[in-house]
Amino acid sequence: MRGKPSEEKQVEMGAAENGTEEDLGGLTAEELRQGQEAALTLEDMMALSAQTLVRAEVDELYQQVRPLGQGRFGRVLLVTHRQKGTALALKQLPKASTTLRGFLYEFCVGLSLGSHSAIVEAYGIGVESADSYSFLTEPVLHGDLIALIQPKVGLPQPAAQRCVAQLASALEHIHSLGLVYRDLKPENVLVCDPACRRVKLTDFGHTRPRGTLLRLAGPPIPYTAPELCGPPPLPEGLPIQPALDAWALGVLLFCLLTGYFPWDQPLAEADPFYEDFVIWQASGQPRDRPRPWFGLTPVADTLLWGLLDPHPRRRSPVSSVRDYLGQPWRQREGEAEEVPQADEGDEGDLA
Repeated sequence: MRGKPSEEKQVEMGAAENGTEEDLGGLTAEELRQGQEAALTLEDMMALSAQTLVRAEVDELYQQVRPLGQGRFGRVLLVTHRQKGTALALKQLPKASTTLRGFLYEFCVGLSLGSHSAIVEAYGIGVESADSYSFLTEPVLHGDLIALIQPKVGLPQPAAQRCVAQLASALEHIHSLGLVYRDLKPENVLVCDPACRRVKLTDFGHTRPRGTLLRLAGPPIPYTAPELCGPPPLPEGLPIQPALDAWALGVLLFCLLTGYFPWDQPLAEADPFYEDFVIWQASGQPRDRPRPWFGLTPVADTLLWGLLDPHPRRRSPVSSVRDYLGQPWRQREGEAEEVPQADEGDEGDLA
């Protein structure tokens, strides 16, 4: 029998029978069912995985080769299996900062995504050691996307289009399973080759079922969608939707094309760059672009206006990227309008 999701609350299923979208926090009844089904599936997987964890010290099973990444909550190592010699990536989370449930959740989200060319493949092996929890994935050896984005330049246009197309496909797959990724940023995009032809999305600790009620923790960042910055529609929080990922994809695309953030936070009263964008978008006049948007083409404007619509129900889905591939997103040399030099610190550099 399936357990009841308990990590975060969701809109109550019973409200779906006769409730309006407003009653359901902006979700339709079908969207709510999809999220509930995803949450229950994860609970089943977590219960099973808790019983099948390998209890052993990592060094007994795997030989460490080199670090692949380090974050606030854990690290990723390139390891080889001591008996078979197989190369693997091992994500290790210290017990001091990770609960068993938190570990199982991230582990099972990765497993639930199955096989997708732009998502790091998770292997069904979880290890509990004296001081840590670990799980294994395919190794991706060329670092993350942040290292390739040149400040105030971005990526070459073909590479930017390849990256965004693959990430949109990965997010579309995640959304089809009733989940919302919620953590799209260059640090979570792994690069498979030096030319950045293939990328893979990783790190699913923040992924949640559609409809999970969440509040903004801490100040907003450029990737934070504006609906998370205001009062939530329900007392417990905002029922999350794939539109959150569409917003983050738009911000990431802007970074890939320019090498800096479009704003520091999506609050018109606090950030003049975001205020200028909202006024420009509402005007419907692409040529009256604010300074950070100089150098982009009208095609890029249209794509980004859709992904970055402040109203989540009007926001374009991540799949909209496909309609703009193969078209120019940057002005050719000599075609861009004359722009005064930005003062140091006017736009948020990628660090």
